[in-house]
Amino acid sequence: MRKLHIVASTMLIGAVLSASAIAQESNFTTFRVLKPELSMEAAQAALNDCRTRGYQIAVSVTDRFGVLQVTIRDQLAGAHTPNTSFKKAWTAASFRTATSELSSLTETGEAWAIRNVEGALPLGGGEIIRAGDGDMVGAIGVSGAPSGSEDSACAKAGIEAIEERIAF
Repeated sequence: MRKLHIVASTMLIGAVLSASAIAQESNFTTFRVLKPELSMEAAQAALNDCRTRGYQIAVSVTDRFGVLQVTIRDQLAGAHTPNTSFKKAWTAASFRTATSELSSLTETGEAWAIRNVEGALPLGGGEIIRAGDGDMVGAIGVSGAPSGSEDSACAKAGIEAIEERIAF
């Protein structure tokens, strides 16, 4: 009888602990994204960096899902640059990889099919924006400098401008 009581007590404790663990489990996922003010600050810093290099560009910032937050086009930037900067930011966010890296991966490697994804633009100039803990919080894309590496340099300057504020 005593063994039965101990077994029943153990099972009751186990059931209570299991219910407690289930109650703590959430049905929601939490994530972080940049506030619009930080997106604008990063975009403006990238634009200013390109201006100091003598380039007229457009820059776009998306949230971590590739949803557009802001686009700025310099007055003499090409008509194609706003859409191109957005596509670079979207591509970086969607594939969670800098577009310069995707560019080389998609030339002849196994990832060549990425070039067929609607809206994807694996050309240099799209960069991931990460918080201090490595969590992706957005992406930035630049278009209009003479090369993808120059576009990337301006995008990185935009990220550097907000780096301390997202180091949480």
